[in-house]
Amino acid sequence: MKGKYIYHPVKNFGIKSFRIKILLIFILVLNTGLIYPQHQIPRISITIDDPTADSADVLSWHQKNGKLLKTLQKYNIKAALFVCGKRINSIDGFKLLDEWNNSGHMICNHSYSHSYFHSKKINAEIFKNDFLKCDSIIKKYSGYTKLFRFPYLKEGDTKEKRDEFRQFLFNTGYRNGSVTIDASDWYVSSRMCDTLNINKDFDITPFKQYYIEHIYSRALFYDSLAFQLTGRKINHTLLLHYNVLNAMFLDDLIVHFISKGWEIINADDAFSDEIFSSQPDILPAGESLVWALAKETGKFDNILRYPGEDSFYEETGLNEVLFNYYSKKNINNSR
Repeated sequence: MKGKYIYHPVKNFGIKSFRIKILLIFILVLNTGLIYPQHQIPRISITIDDPTADSADVLSWHQKNGKLLKTLQKYNIKAALFVCGKRINSIDGFKLLDEWNNSGHMICNHSYSHSYFHSKKINAEIFKNDFLKCDSIIKKYSGYTKLFRFPYLKEGDTKEKRDEFRQFLFNTGYRNGSVTIDASDWYVSSRMCDTLNINKDFDITPFKQYYIEHIYSRALFYDSLAFQLTGRKINHTLLLHYNVLNAMFLDDLIVHFISKGWEIINADDAFSDEIFSSQPDILPAGESLVWALAKETGKFDNILRYPGEDSFYEETGLNEVLFNYYSKKNINNSR
């Protein structure tokens, strides 16, 4: 319902009491979404995966860091940064993390090697050691927070691997840094960077448009699903990546969510929601937490795709947006 109730007009049933009429008017205002009941306001936090000190990109890591941190500071938002150790294990990488840590953001674990836990070659013991290698890097930071995000959101292809690693997280004082709103921003960013690497002056407006529409549409889907599961508005964690797309357009994305009535909250406040204590009993384990909880019920198989998000879901839509935008632009330029 996009954060609003649906109101069906009520005819005059002969109510003459002035006070009752005023009450009905107030309810009408609430139900049409002009005023949100506080507990019905959709809330979302920003979490960012895979910071990297590799500057072989359209923007250097210095530029990406500066843009992302400036945007978060502008809206007074504290995000959760999920660190893949191998990507920041360098002098520049530690400088990158210093900047996030000094800005008050959470520094969390995303493994060292970004291994695929569903691989038959990766057992729980190998995965634990990789986890500990990243933990040894990030534990020195004051923003160090014991949240672990599984690479690719894959939490185990067998019951034994899933349950063994869940127990390991509990024993080390960690919690699952689950995503509630999953998306494919990384794919849109990759396509945009391919374009800019060919022509740095290329008009990238349609990439921004598709990015905002894509992220918001996935937010609406997962928020609706969460409401059906819980009967309330949960605190969401949005999965984004440390890339050129978000560096350029995170500000626009935040503005869009705010314009639609969403509240942007700090990541630590989001993770305090009781839904993050859930451990869905599904196999293979993983995906968005909301996806997994829906899958566990067996009631939503008609709308749940597997994997929850990936590039092949977005390729056709993005191609259409690009084609329509540039075709229209070429027609206008030819006049």
